[in-house]
Formats: sequence, structure tokens, C-alpha cells
Amino acid sequence: MNPDTKTYRIDVHHVTRVEGHGNIRINTRDGVVEEVKLCIVEANRFFESFTRGMQPQEIPWIVGRICGICCVGHQLSSTKAVEASQGITVSPQTVLLRKMLNESQFLQSHVLHVYFLAVPDFVGAPSVLPLAKTHPEVVRRALRLKKLANDYTEVMGGRTLHPMSNTLKGWRKLPDPERLEAIRARLIAALPDLEETIAVVRSLKIPPYERETEFVSLKHPDEYALYDGEVYSSDTRSGVPVAEYRSVTNEFTVAHSTTKWSRWHRDSYAVGALARVNNNFEQLHPEAQTVAERLGLKVPCYNPYMNNVAQVVEIIHCAHNSLAMIETALNGGLKEEPIIHIPCAGRGAGAVEVPRGILFHEYAFDDAGRCCDANAIIPTSQNINNIEQDMKAFVPRMLPVMSKEELTLHMEMLLRAYDPCISCSVHMLDVEFLD
Repeated sequence: MNPDTKTYRIDVHHVTRVEGHGNIRINTRDGVVEEVKLCIVEANRFFESFTRGMQPQEIPWIVGRICGICCVGHQLSSTKAVEASQGITVSPQTVLLRKMLNESQFLQSHVLHVYFLAVPDFVGAPSVLPLAKTHPEVVRRALRLKKLANDYTEVMGGRTLHPMSNTLKGWRKLPDPERLEAIRARLIAALPDLEETIAVVRSLKIPPYERETEFVSLKHPDEYALYDGEVYSSDTRSGVPVAEYRSVTNEFTVAHSTTKWSRWHRDSYAVGALARVNNNFEQLHPEAQTVAERLGLKVPCYNPYMNNVAQVVEIIHCAHNSLAMIETALNGGLKEEPIIHIPCAGRGAGAVEVPRGILFHEYAFDDAGRCCDANAIIPTSQNINNIEQDMKAFVPRMLPVMSKEELTLHMEMLLRAYDPCISCSVHMLDVEFLD
């Protein structure tokens, strides 16, 4: 087909495997791209308002309900923010347990996204369900790994979703050593499944499109930063304290989106697995570094489709790092610690990495120890701007060489590659090409 005749109008409704309501609007006329927009049309959810008047210890358990997938991350980020506002310093045991809980969430989410949401795109399936017939062992493997990750979270946090063991200053109920040892044994037994996961992803054909951007993540000198660190930019090769997060996110609004957008040193920046691997490759577990090489992920990598590959690298990192942390916890012996706290006035911010990127929470408390101000900035609201910038860069390059169907698929794949959490309810994506 002559690219100069490409004037498209395409509507794709109810596309699954994205979380929430988002519309992609693309105008092409006679082979020329006139408009590319990613429109988020979700209503505001007002979770920050829910916290007004709450006591410090109540907030982490409430705001964890923002998301059913990243509930652990919301709980940990808010816990750190509340503790900063209250001047609370936690023990090394509490930090260790929180890191283990957080990495259990990474295993849960990355396995879910790679197998159930991303892989179908690369094998031409509309969802994971047809794969149960054509690739039954792949689906069984995915379910085994997901079940293991779910059980890991349940052992650490008391239940698979919205765990209740973590609290201010420490742990309400310590994980049972025998059950923790069982998780360790299952992680070791799962190593062949992880090797097969690498093989599956290695067989996928990743679209070769790149756009240089700024990558933002936590960074720590001594570890792969998922729980602690400064807010680091790949552009400046330096970081700022978490308390200065607003200087990073610089939120603003656009007319075609109900979510806020973010930017730092460029027009946009990216967060998530690829950002973390780019910024912190040297701190990855050696096995994860080897897997990155086997999967062709060389840093710096500017191909957003490779975020799915970076997720697999993080699965390997979290599996091996969890084995080491479980051994440390078992050998050291877990001890009950006092968690009583008297609320006071103060303000504090906290951040952790969640599967989709860096997550910020901030809370202020009045003289009565009641919450009077709150703010949460999730990874997807930081990524939306960057996703649209990718689309604007890629559509003109794809248009001359792709059919309408291929271009539509690649735009959906691009959005899904970021593993967006547009909302926690309805799954829908509209793609429009208007004449």
C-alpha cells in the first residue's frame, strides 16, 4: 500500500490487559500523522481525602486499598512516610521483613504481567485463555509461579492481598519460621520454572523501536534499590532525597487526560523495571545480570518494549535475593519488638519501588495527631506523559511499514509494556484513528 494514501479511522473497544480507562487518539491523513494523544478518562478517586482525620497507624492499612496488585507497595510507602512524620526509626529486623514482603509483591506482579498480559501479544493470542489449549505447560508454569509468590506474601504479611502484619515501628505478627523455610524450599524448587520463563521470553520478538528518555528510580549504593535510596536521574547521574520528591514529579495537567502528568529534566521521564535496571544494573544479583545478557538487555536501553524483559530480570533478582534474605531471617532468629506509638504533629514523605515504578506518599499530622494533609503519586501518573511521547515518536516510523491492524497492535503493546495501572477496576482501551 502506498503510505501517502494512509488515512485511518479505527475504533477498538474493550481491549483487555490494561487496567482502567484509556483512549489512544491518532489522526493520519494521506500518510501524515496529524495527532497522537493518550487520553485518560478515569474519574478521580480521592484516596488522599479518605485519610483526613485518621491516626498515623490507621493510614497504611487504608491506603493499601488504592490498588489490589501494588497493595504491599502502597502500604510500605505510606508506612515510611508516616514514620518520617512521627520521627520513628525502625530496627534492622523490620527493614529486612519489609524488603522480603516487597519482593514477594514483585514476584506476584511481574509473573502476572509477563505471562498473562504481555506474552499473548507476542504469540498472537487475544488473551492467556487460548494459550491454555495451545501452550498448556506455559500456563501451568505461570500458575505455579504466581501461587508461590502469593503464598510468599501471605506468609510474610498475613494474607495474600492487603497484608496486615506490617505496622508502624515493626511487625504485628512475625512470619512462622517453618512456613518461611517452606517458602525457601519452594523458591529453590522453582528455579527450573524460572529458567523456562527465561527461555519463553528469549523466544519473543521484541519490536526494535527506541527513544532516548530520562529514567528515574530509587538508587542505593549497597543494594538494588527497591525499598530504600535517593530519587535518582539517569540524566544528571545524581539523586535527591525522597523528602524533595515534588521537585522530581512536577505534576501538571493536560486537557485530554484526567490524570496528572510529570516531568523532571526533560519533557517526560520513565519509571519502572527498565528504569531500575538502567539505573542500578551493577546492584542486580549476579544471576539477574547474566539473565539480562542472555535476553539481550544491555544498559542503557531505550526500547520501552524491553520493559517486559527487564521485569523477567527482576523476577530472577527477587527470587535469588529472597533466598538470601530468608536465610538471614531464619539464622538470626526473629524477635518480637514493641510497636506502641503515641501520635504527634509532623510531616513526612516516603517512597518505595513497586513493580510499575517509584511510588511516593506524604502525610502531615496536626497537634492532635490526626492527618490533615496527604499526597500520593503513583508510577503510572509519572509514566503517562512518557508513554504518549513514545507514541508520538513511533507512530510516524511505523505508519509507512505497517497496516492499520499492525499499528493498532503495536500501540496497544506499547501501552501494555509499561504495565500501566490506570485504575483498579475496569479494563478498557479505545484506539481511534480520525480522518
